[in-house]
Amino acid sequence: MAEAHQAVAFQFTVTPEGLDFHLSREAVRQLYLAAVHSWKKRLVRAKNIFLTGVYPASPSSWMVVVMATAGSCYCQVDPSLGLIARIQHWLPHSEALTPQAQTVVSTVLFSTGAWLAAVLLFRRVLRLLLSYHGWMFEPHGHMSRSTRLWIMLMKIMSIRKPLLYSFQSSLPKLPVPPVKATVARYLESVRPLLDDDKYAEMAALAEEFQEKTAPRLQRYLRLKSWWTTNYVSDWWEEYIYLRGRSPLMVNSNYYAMDFLYVTPSPIQAARAANVVHALILYRRRLDRGEIPPMMALGVVPMCSYQSERMFNTTRIPGKETDTLLHLADSKHLAVYHKGRFYKVWLYYGGQLLPPADLEMQFQRILDDPSPPQPGEERLAALTAGERVPWAEARARFFSGPNKAALDAIERAAFFLTLDEEEHGQEPARPGCLDAYAKSLLHGRCYDRWFDKSFTLVVYKNGKVGANAEHSSDAPIVGHLWEFMLATDKFQLGYTEGGHCKGDPGQLSPPQRLRWDIPAEGVAAIEASLRVARALAEDVDFCCFPFSTFGKGLIKRCRTSPDAFIQIALQLAHFRDKGSFCLTYEASMTRLFREGRTETVRSCTSESTAFVRSMADPRGSRSERQRLFKAAAEKHQQLYRLAMTGAGIDRHLFCLYLMSRYLGMQSPFLAKVLAEPWRLSTSQTPQQQLKMFDLNKFPDHVSSGGGFGPVADDGYGVSYIIAGENLITFHVSSKFPETDSQRFARNIRQAMLDIAGLFDKPPPAAGK
Repeated sequence: MAEAHQAVAFQFTVTPEGLDFHLSREAVRQLYLAAVHSWKKRLVRAKNIFLTGVYPASPSSWMVVVMATAGSCYCQVDPSLGLIARIQHWLPHSEALTPQAQTVVSTVLFSTGAWLAAVLLFRRVLRLLLSYHGWMFEPHGHMSRSTRLWIMLMKIMSIRKPLLYSFQSSLPKLPVPPVKATVARYLESVRPLLDDDKYAEMAALAEEFQEKTAPRLQRYLRLKSWWTTNYVSDWWEEYIYLRGRSPLMVNSNYYAMDFLYVTPSPIQAARAANVVHALILYRRRLDRGEIPPMMALGVVPMCSYQSERMFNTTRIPGKETDTLLHLADSKHLAVYHKGRFYKVWLYYGGQLLPPADLEMQFQRILDDPSPPQPGEERLAALTAGERVPWAEARARFFSGPNKAALDAIERAAFFLTLDEEEHGQEPARPGCLDAYAKSLLHGRCYDRWFDKSFTLVVYKNGKVGANAEHSSDAPIVGHLWEFMLATDKFQLGYTEGGHCKGDPGQLSPPQRLRWDIPAEGVAAIEASLRVARALAEDVDFCCFPFSTFGKGLIKRCRTSPDAFIQIALQLAHFRDKGSFCLTYEASMTRLFREGRTETVRSCTSESTAFVRSMADPRGSRSERQRLFKAAAEKHQQLYRLAMTGAGIDRHLFCLYLMSRYLGMQSPFLAKVLAEPWRLSTSQTPQQQLKMFDLNKFPDHVSSGGGFGPVADDGYGVSYIIAGENLITFHVSSKFPETDSQRFARNIRQAMLDIAGLFDKPPPAAGK
């Protein structure tokens, strides 16, 4: 719409008398308002940069220092020990700068210098305080004096309300663990998976690596950690994500679901409008830094650097590596419906469109009878297939009008699909959540733009979901998703008829994107679609809510809910496959600057001992309880180590990359990096924002989200612990070696069997 206004704001015609100008006042007004909005945004960002840079101090503290210094000088007490007089001596002498003015200027300069020095000191102290992680290793319910003192100091240092990035530069760097400790923990992690001969072989390779190759690699890695913000994150993003040449769909992207039991509005356009408006409200708060950083214990901030890439971000394909295109702002949305692409403006006159206006625009798209252009309907299949063919097609076929249309998608705030299907939880329809999950993970393989930071999907019955690219990790997108769901339901709301509140204004219709795709381009699209469909058809899903019990009963067993579920997954996998496997659980390292994830190797000697005792009919209940508690404690210890930078896999990954850069061969590292993760797991965080009381609205639990299997012969399991009595599992696998339905049954039974060990059996065994 802004471009349209620019086109008609100034028109002229050539007449015999000269040029005849025509001025559109409304268009000029809209351009003026848009410019004012843009400059306001820049000023807010500049202010936030300053406030973040001086945190935990504030501009008012500068005034206090200046006034205190001036008051002391007035009372003939020099707090500067002569520095103010020296500064005054260095000031230029002129008639405009009287001695009194020189005194004032020198006092202000000294006060500012003292204030800045105090800011630097406070930030250094804050970084030292944030480097303390002893609180994490203390027994639950017991807090040492040192931790109590540390919490008190943290509260004092962060007494001023922080902005989103206030703590960012004060977060400590991720430490490089000692090689000896990493190798020892690695060998411990693979011991239950290897027989004696294979373990002895691996131990010999590890010893050789530790003595010959590791010292040089470790020195270079420490050097890298000194000059980079995070010694892992840049390499992890480049080599694990951006350099991957396989399809993003299923292999990398993940999904998020709507409320499990509630659909705020059954009207597709209305639900889409409220959800889009809520998402842009979140983006506005993000730009202004008004979202407080996530805090552990209420005092320990987590890194927020990934937050800015949730919007206005697209992954651009390349032949060898992809790149991320991130814009500071984007004022439009790319929309897909029935094979057509549209551009919908989110602002009018510098103001965010209200939900009623957005509903009108989306309804216009839904009512549009025009057919797709040649090659348009399945165009997004290019983003679902292999990366190299997509990069080649992009360079060859997307110029001229195609380039303009592609830019409209890639430079959009995010991508919206108005889906023609209906999905959601329906107790009377078995497999409904499985179909919902598959729809969000891959859809029809051509109705999601898998390169966008996320694709919002709104179904015909009002259910919503998202498919997200890994430029932001799941907890970051989960934070956004919680805000959106709560804002949509409890703040924006709907009329009794299910429409958005308010009356729509007068707006131009959405802009249809124009394509001119040649026959060769259509052939490239069809080739990518064949690859994507083969991948999608190979994915098996089982998504089920486990409502027999939840974290309420688990906590009464005096066990961490996450540890309980992870051990249950080990028991379920052993019953499913008859063996143990290398297990990946995603942990976070966001206690450190630019931290992302670390691996918790959940298959331990302790957990396998417990599983074997459950398989042994001679095992006693007391013995199984003892082994379970030992396994749970071991898992919690591994999780703490991973969160505090003492994990295994990111360190070994970086050592391996360093060896490749230096041209060094390491059989140990090559073997470690080649090991398959046949059980990949992750917990979806819940109630990060607490925008509503889940106890008062128990039917507003989230369904969580999931991801595809990592190994062709393995399982992917995501779970969300929602409330006191519900855990929703998302199980994925590939045909024909695995069976998600079978594994889901094993998970249910494993949960019930472990609960039965603690004399707290669930009320029913069939849910």
